Amino acid sequence: MTTTAPQEAFLQAFHAEYPAVTAEAFSRGCAPDGRSSYEILCDQVARKMRVLDLGCGDGLLLEYLAREPGRQLAGVDLSSHSLSLARRRPALFEAKLEEGRAQELPFADDSFDACVSHMALMLMSEIEQVAGEIARVLSPGGVLACVVGGGAVGGEAYERFLTLLRRTMEETPASQRIPALGDRRTRSREGLDEVLGPAGFAAVDWETVSIDLSGPVEQVWAAVSSLYDLAPLDLATVEQLRKSFFAEVRDMTKSDGYVPCAFKIRLATARLR
Repeated sequence: MTTTAPQEAFLQAFHAEYPAVTAEAFSRGCAPDGRSSYEILCDQVARKMRVLDLGCGDGLLLEYLAREPGRQLAGVDLSSHSLSLARRRPALFEAKLEEGRAQELPFADDSFDACVSHMALMLMSEIEQVAGEIARVLSPGGVLACVVGGGAVGGEAYERFLTLLRRTMEETPASQRIPALGDRRTRSREGLDEVLGPAGFAAVDWETVSIDLSGPVEQVWAAVSSLYDLAPLDLATVEQLRKSFFAEVRDMTKSDGYVPCAFKIRLATARLR
């Protein structure tokens, strides 16, 4: 058994139960210019005609990419359940959707002009191997563009939720905690340069964007509670966390019933030399 097996087993089990959770949580979120994080990522690879989505999930990002006519699209994901949803999207009937690992991509060398990844690269272990595989399947000059999480925006509901979650996890037995996921280097520009440079990529372009998820408290809860950390918790613990969150954000709820909630994403782009 490899060292990545527990992490990948957890992710597969989680997405078997919640195959579209990422899209459901984040697709309605908007940057200040009105674009979703998916649309922002698409714009990074405009006019690239052969595009791979790494950790494609239920195929929402690929569906956005398919809006540019003539594209040859492919996606790879650990979850057969998420891929089954992707295959039902009419725009993706001609896309190559493969169940597999980013560390062993099932594609030939020089197959793509661009590789995108939305909130997935940061979950992957053996990250140097992932970087090498991305470089292998990209053509020279090809682009890697990815979105990774960047944490809370101060003073809003997501920050308060993370504080409550942290307290909850401190009181939670190890048996109800998720395995450590991914490599911390994927969450910083310097770390990504360290990972991608040896694989042949130029220096990473790095941008921080705030994504607004404000809405009624139930809607905000549905988004923030989709984090992996909640999956192993028992129902009573999750319900107590929900009640605590509702109480915690009561003072910031606006007259129209909306709760301000935002988080940051990091948009990283690198070109293969």
